[in-house]
Amino acid sequence: MERTLILRGLLAGALGGLLAFVFARVFAEPLVQSAIDYEAGRDEAQAALDKAAGLPVETEGPEVFSRAVQGNLGIGVGMVLFGVAMGALFAVVYTVLLGRTGRIRARALATLIAGAGFLTLYLVPFLKYPANPPAVGHPGTIGARTGLYLLMVAASVLFLVAALLVGRRLAPRLGTWNATLVAGAAFVVLSAILMAVLPSLGELSGAAGSETPLPLRDPAGRIVYPGFPADTLAEFRLYSVLAQVILWTTIALVFGPLAERVLRRDAPVRAVAEA
Repeated sequence: MERTLILRGLLAGALGGLLAFVFARVFAEPLVQSAIDYEAGRDEAQAALDKAAGLPVETEGPEVFSRAVQGNLGIGVGMVLFGVAMGALFAVVYTVLLGRTGRIRARALATLIAGAGFLTLYLVPFLKYPANPPAVGHPGTIGARTGLYLLMVAASVLFLVAALLVGRRLAPRLGTWNATLVAGAAFVVLSAILMAVLPSLGELSGAAGSETPLPLRDPAGRIVYPGFPADTLAEFRLYSVLAQVILWTTIALVFGPLAERVLRRDAPVRAVAEA
């Protein structure tokens, strides 16, 4: 049965990744192209300033993959594979918790786990380190940003597990509702403390004070190229969150009925084995 559930999780994850890609391709990809165009224009302006100052001008080599391949096949395959990975992780957690969560129905359990996955693996880390288009951000801070984001992911998962254990221990004394509120408050407080301690994106970039490109100025202080459009950045982040909502919602809605069917089919077998 476990193997069958995990295969269902892979299927649900692949479908979720595909739907998230379709959404991102329609709404987020044009913003990525805008960011790339902005970066190209800014590089040209910087090269003109360097040339006027007598500094060497760097030239970029040819692209290994065309922009069309990157924005369609590349992103599509990447998002489907990411969905498959999340679906497998989801199914493993579901299998481990099955039978250990009281009388929660299969579909409800799937919804709770999907919500927890979205919360800990994406939303909480996103609140501290929100996503940027590929062309936005200082190259020198990529390693730090990646490490801090993964730290937020790991900490969020640990905080949720700790909150669930606290809630479970308090439930007999406080009741399920009050114990759930205490556990939720503990998760929020722990996450807020970690966010307050970790450096913000602006602190990573040193004197610039921002990961978002500021206006480019000439030696006289005149703006020769504008800063990155705030509207484009805000829209990209919104669509990034919605793509993740589509992924995890699809996993929950597809996996729940499939798991329920598997559990119903195997119930007589388990009853005979336990007799």
